[in-house]
Amino acid sequence: MPTDAPAPRFDPASAFRLDGRTAIVTGASAGLGRRFARVLHGAGATVVVAARRGGALEDLAAELGDRVVAVPTDVADPASCQHLVETAVDVGGGSLDVLVNNAGISWIGPAEQEPPEEWERTLAVNLTGPFRLCQLAFEPMVASGGGAIVNVSSMLGLVAGTPVKQAGYCASKGGLVNLTRELGAQWARKGVRVNGIAPGWFHSEMTEVMWGDDASEAYVRRGAPIGREGAEHELDGALLFLASDASSYVVGHTIPVDGGWTAV
Repeated sequence: MPTDAPAPRFDPASAFRLDGRTAIVTGASAGLGRRFARVLHGAGATVVVAARRGGALEDLAAELGDRVVAVPTDVADPASCQHLVETAVDVGGGSLDVLVNNAGISWIGPAEQEPPEEWERTLAVNLTGPFRLCQLAFEPMVASGGGAIVNVSSMLGLVAGTPVKQAGYCASKGGLVNLTRELGAQWARKGVRVNGIAPGWFHSEMTEVMWGDDASEAYVRRGAPIGREGAEHELDGALLFLASDASSYVVGHTIPVDGGWTAV
């Protein structure tokens, strides 16, 4: 029989929702990682937040309330990474849906003076750690029917950093960009999509030396066609896009969110 019931409302924004999903965010104790955790939580996910500073994680969990679990983690330590993923899978009732590899460090100075131990630590945190977490997340994501990995690289993984000299950081972030391509290509047919974000100049602990210095701020304004640094919320859209079903046909790409820095 005919019915006068209205057709379901078309809601394209629903593809960005993460209700019922479990996500890991590393480097979540401050800066961009803390914001990423808030964004995924706001989209409905249960978020397992990870960083070395457990107190800051507990503060974040208390601020956000339910659906947040704090797991102190050193991504350069294999056992710590395994504990993080196992905890997240337990929290998710056996499933893991999203991994955001955001933890990062840098040593600034001329390449010829970069200490070997700083180079090794930078690659361990920025490249080897994310790879290890991707490996650990792979099987739970496949078992869950698929998942999304978002590797947070940097525009300095796409172009040189000089005059801000940081060879280890640039090398590690460039490696993360190509690792994202390769894992995306290998795992797409298994239901695990791997993509990345390459932020430009944003306020964070790592970039705090830039702000309040007239020459540094002028450098940012000159180099970015948009004429300014990024605001914290301007990464939200790229993160939600790549973490959700909204990007279901996007594989192996790193999206620059840099005010046009790498476009010119």
